[in-house]
Amino acid sequence: MYKKLMLTLAICGVLSTQVVADKLQDACDAKGNTFIYAGGECIEYYKADGDSEGFLNIIVHGSWPDGTNTLGRYAPFADNIAMATDTITVAVSLPGYSKSSNNKLKTLIKGGKTPLATTKEYVKFMEELVIALKNKYDANTVTYVGHSAGAIMGATVSGKNPDLIQNIALVGGRYDIHEVSKEKNLISAVDVINNINKDMKMVLIYGDKDTISAPKVTIDFYNLAKRKGFSPKLIEVKGGVHIDLDMSDESVKAIAEMVDNSKKQKAKK
Repeated sequence: MYKKLMLTLAICGVLSTQVVADKLQDACDAKGNTFIYAGGECIEYYKADGDSEGFLNIIVHGSWPDGTNTLGRYAPFADNIAMATDTITVAVSLPGYSKSSNNKLKTLIKGGKTPLATTKEYVKFMEELVIALKNKYDANTVTYVGHSAGAIMGATVSGKNPDLIQNIALVGGRYDIHEVSKEKNLISAVDVINNINKDMKMVLIYGDKDTISAPKVTIDFYNLAKRKGFSPKLIEVKGGVHIDLDMSDESVKAIAEMVDNSKKQKAKK
């Protein structure tokens, strides 16, 4: 009798959770084409058009003060990348930024001593967001551009789901969270690097004046990736500080070259 009761309660709990999720998704869908539901969150995004069928660029920002209109900064950047690559480019606004929800996840800046971009919950959310966008735009080649916390999550997702991202540009990120935090249950690129697809193209970008993500952080990960059998490209931005490092001319050029090379390889097949 007790087991049946517990089973019934468990089933009711699952059904109740699904009902809530369905309502959240319906509410998100009703907001229109500039929102997408993923990982329990309703995410606002900006789409810049491009003509390359099957290709998609996804831009992911880092930590900003709670409520910052990140799309105000990143929409022009998405336009720039779309123009440089002739590819649909989406700039997303993470939970708590622009008009994106905080249904389940805190805004990145609210983690206190816990770097939220290295929590399994945030990494799983990012994976689901990339999947949702990839499916929506029927893409088979995704170029992920991540800055700071966006770079942290993208690098980790590429190891958690090795076939999801084909090209990745990591700008001013951190790839070994255990160097700066003793907190358990955190995850970053070094924990999953052996699972990353070696066919994925990787560009690592740092600014020589960056005091938030010091050059050594990116250089060390570059050397580790090389030892693991990858062929990453390392880009130094002279005079580059942390803010807007992803928008530098050097970054845009490297991203455009990576996308262009993917198109040339696809054309040969």
